[in-house]
Order: sequence, then structure tokens, then C-alpha cells
Amino acid sequence: MGFMNDAQIWTMIGSFVALMFGTLTLVSTLFIRVLRSEIGGLRTEMNGQITGLRTEMNGQITGLRNEVNGQLTGLRNEMNARFDTVNTRIDGLDRDVQAIVKRTFGLDRD
Repeated sequence: MGFMNDAQIWTMIGSFVALMFGTLTLVSTLFIRVLRSEIGGLRTEMNGQITGLRTEMNGQITGLRNEVNGQLTGLRNEMNARFDTVNTRIDGLDRDVQAIVKRTFGLDRD
């Protein structure tokens, strides 16, 4: 009447189990491919971001270095100018003291 015997039932169970294992294999393979693709995309994006950050930081550090060097050069020039002014004043003071000593002790009557 349409009933199946034991051999047919076990054949159906075996076919169903084989179909399930095949489906599980296919789904897991596709999932792994998608996961690898997503991780690869994330890796590429992160490398791009890190490269951009590195470039920006290098630019900022270079700018800061140039600014500090400029400030130090300006400070060095200003200090040298002030030292030159002090040296000029000391030289003038030394000349005046020598003239006073010569005049006081009569050394200028040669």
C-alpha cells in the first residue's frame, strides 16, 4: 500500500545524513570564505588608517621640529646680539677706565 521496507528507510536516512553533511560542509566553507574576505578588508582598511596616521604624525613632528629649531635659532641670534652689545659696552668701559687711570696718574703726558 505504499509503506516502505527497512532497506528503503535506511537508504532514505543515509541519503538525508549525506545531504545534511554536504550542506553543513558547503555552508561552513562559504562562511569561512566570507570571514576571510571580511578580515582581509578590515586588514586593508586598518593598514590604510595606520599609514595615514603615521604620515600625519610625521608631518606634525617635522613641523614641531622646524618650529623649535626656528625658535632656538632666533634665541641664539638674540643672545649673540646681546652678548655683542655687552662686549661693546665693556670695551668702551675699559677704554674709559684706561683713560681715567692715565689722566689720574699722569701717564698721558708723554
